[in-house]
Amino acid sequence: MDDERFRSPEDRLLPRREPVQLIDASGVGTTDEQFPRPDAETLLTAYRGLVEGRRINDQASALVRQGRLAVYPSSHGQEACQVGAALALAEGDWLFPTYRDSVAVIARGVPAAEALVLLKGDWHSGYDVRAHHVAPQATPLATQLLHAVGFAYAAKRRGEDTVVLALCGDGATSEGDFHEALNFAAVFHVPVVFFVQNNGFAISVPLSRQTAAPSLAHKAIGYGIPGQRVDGNDIAAVLAVLGEAVERARSGGGPSLVEAHTYRMQAHTNADDDTRYRERAEVQSWIERDPLTRLRAHLRDTGALTPELEEEYAAAAEETATAMREALNEDADIDPEDLFRFVTEARSPQLEEQWQLLRREIEHTADATAGGAR
Repeated sequence: MDDERFRSPEDRLLPRREPVQLIDASGVGTTDEQFPRPDAETLLTAYRGLVEGRRINDQASALVRQGRLAVYPSSHGQEACQVGAALALAEGDWLFPTYRDSVAVIARGVPAAEALVLLKGDWHSGYDVRAHHVAPQATPLATQLLHAVGFAYAAKRRGEDTVVLALCGDGATSEGDFHEALNFAAVFHVPVVFFVQNNGFAISVPLSRQTAAPSLAHKAIGYGIPGQRVDGNDIAAVLAVLGEAVERARSGGGPSLVEAHTYRMQAHTNADDDTRYRERAEVQSWIERDPLTRLRAHLRDTGALTPELEEEYAAAAEETATAMREALNEDADIDPEDLFRFVTEARSPQLEEQWQLLRREIEHTADATAGGAR
């Protein structure tokens, strides 16, 4: 029985048998006693984010084909998780994203061009993490979860009301860092929410080869924290479930684990051939569960989404895409000394020696080139 009133304390740690859903695949709203559906204004804000997120994914994929991005891990089809993660947090909270979470990073306020610097191949993360309360996007699986827990623990020790939302995928749950992070967070009761976007595959490895558990959310009970499952293509449910987890953490309730059931509609990255490990029919079946068309249908049916608003949101998304194109089509002004400038606060003698060696080599090459041109 899923009614919280009749569950024992131990049972309350277990997730639902079925993922929480507040808007079904056809756009029809459903009722849930524990999780009320967000109001129309909130859903319109979420819809605007979904429209922008889809446009970002499409534009970034085009920039890869044009050679302006080195790689792009698309979150097409996962935008409800991305936008929901950003909207669930208060201004002072922190987001710890993965390499696939560019849309969440941008939805959190990071300019799109800055968010994509890492994927372009420039140095470091490309944005001011303190200004936006967004940690650098992490490429290694699950390493950011330990960083998130440490950050949340420090915030707790300082007496702050900061909540940290740590994103990861289903593949990250097979990493040791995932388990260490959950255990530390549980033992020290830190204000962190682990948000697993279960999109079915860790590159080419299906979920069935990752775990024998009934769900990834069931892993939470092993650490003494609550787990919950949510329809990751229903942004109303994502907002409701994450909102409860965030407020629970903020009020001193400790960490929790939320598993979103979603799907990666496109390849792992532009370098991946997903036809080698999944059938086209499987991919096509998820089109009917698209988070964007689902929320659009619901908002149209309720009268909240007008043609004028749709035009406004589409135009805003196009402005974001235009800014991305213009910024990434500019050639970067590269300073080779940046390789040494930001390693440590005070440059060591060894680093200075390496820089001087490189500087002389650059000058020698420049002189030789200039001499050959005369």
